[in-house]
Amino acid sequence: MKTSLIGRFTIRQIFIMLTAVVSLLMATIVLIAMALERSDAELNAANENRYVSFQLATELRQSSDDLTRLARTYVITADPSYEKQYEAILAIRDGKQPRPENYGRIYWDFVAADGKPPRPDSTQRIALLDLMRQAGFAEAELAKLSEAKANSDALVKTETVAMNMVKGLYEDAQGNFTRRGEPDLAKARELMHDHAYHVNKAKIMRPVDQFFAMLDARTSAQVEKARAHSANMALLFHALIGMALVVLACTLMVVYKAIRDPLAHAAGVARRVAQGDLTADINTNIKGETGELLEALRTMQAGLQTIVTDVREGAHRIDNSATEIAAGTLDLSNRTEQQAGSLEETASSMEEITSTVKQNAGNARLASELASAASAVALKGGAVVSQVVETMGAINASSKKVVDIIGVIDGIAFQTNILALNAAVEAARAGEQGRGFAVVATEVRSLAQRSAAAAKEIKELIDNSVTKVDAGSLLVNQAGSTMQEVVSSVQRVTEIVADISSASQEQSAGVEQVQQAISQMDNVTQQNAALVEQASAAAASMQGQAHKLSELVGAFKTKAGSPSLVVR
Repeated sequence: MKTSLIGRFTIRQIFIMLTAVVSLLMATIVLIAMALERSDAELNAANENRYVSFQLATELRQSSDDLTRLARTYVITADPSYEKQYEAILAIRDGKQPRPENYGRIYWDFVAADGKPPRPDSTQRIALLDLMRQAGFAEAELAKLSEAKANSDALVKTETVAMNMVKGLYEDAQGNFTRRGEPDLAKARELMHDHAYHVNKAKIMRPVDQFFAMLDARTSAQVEKARAHSANMALLFHALIGMALVVLACTLMVVYKAIRDPLAHAAGVARRVAQGDLTADINTNIKGETGELLEALRTMQAGLQTIVTDVREGAHRIDNSATEIAAGTLDLSNRTEQQAGSLEETASSMEEITSTVKQNAGNARLASELASAASAVALKGGAVVSQVVETMGAINASSKKVVDIIGVIDGIAFQTNILALNAAVEAARAGEQGRGFAVVATEVRSLAQRSAAAAKEIKELIDNSVTKVDAGSLLVNQAGSTMQEVVSSVQRVTEIVADISSASQEQSAGVEQVQQAISQMDNVTQQNAALVEQASAAAASMQGQAHKLSELVGAFKTKAGSPSLVVR
């Protein structure tokens, strides 16, 4: 996946640049909009100037017509109100009298009708030519108006002469109307209606008409220029908006592609990881937040590869260990069963030893009774008593050996008890400490063998003692006649036999304790065997789970020699 130019920037930088571009476009659009607004204002101003200019020009023409109408009316009616209105028009036009409000509307027709002004006067005193100059009339236009005003003044002179004729006033040598005479209404009407008056009127209207043509051309050009400028600005405004939209759309597409491609790449990698494929190549040359995302995915993929590899190896090791544990547990179970069998045989042998010891004790008691009975005849067995004494000494020695052997058996029982406790502890951990339990089992087996050997030796000694006792009894029967001489000796023998009987009873009790200990060991061994079987079943289950784990981990695809990565 190649890294585009836009991919070298972060999303924040991209949006900053996008904001800058949009801001620049918006600023340009605002400037163009302001220029368009100014252009519209210029167009409106041009239209307003055109309207005002035509209104002022129309006022000039209307005032000329009103003067003509009022002068003609006066020379016919001689009504001084018309003369007064005539003079008011001239005064307003020359700036000598305040202009009425909204003077461009119909005014003097209403005054002529009822003598009342339709609107009040304003505070503005300004000549019509000055208003035209303020409106921006061109010099050529003002020249035409000046020409019209000059011609109008000539016509006003004619109208003044005619109106003074109505009053009987005539012009003197200085041009003032101070000379009185008879009113000449006919002459006055003729002056106001003859061909010369119309010629003079046309002289006024001709420059006015030319002024209107010049005004229309100028204001039309201004309006058209303003309209063209406004249209150009509107076209530029719309073109700039279109260009801004195109630039914005292209920029958004580039930004979208710059964000979409890395995210699509990341999504593809995530899908492959979800499917167990950890071999995807991840491009980490992209800058910004998407680059950080891809770098995090690469780190995650490397971490998963390490984890899967470690888990796979661990699963194999667990599988192998479980196999070894299962085999060892099975072997331990077999040995435990063998040990249990040996303990059962030992218990059986100990029962026989116990029976024999009890029988010896009974015989010892019987010998004691016989010795007491033989006290009567011991007087005659003096010579034989010596032999009996020797024989009984041998029996005594044998009895001592029996006592020693019983001590050995007791020691073995004590050690066996300790080992049995150790075996119980080892049995609690038989699933993981099979070797320790095997050592304990070996010790128990050794002690059992020693117990068997000691029991055998006890049996031999007891048999020897029985033989010697039989021989002693024979000698005692033969020496019955002389036993009286050795009464004291027989009594001593009786005491010895009593001691032997007591020792035999103690030996019987010790053997019974040994038998009980062996029985307890047998029970513990049986429990150990059951626990070993459970451990064997658990090891087999663990082996199956380890194999299943190996199969699950085997579903992941990893690169050969993937780097080890610690994921924190």
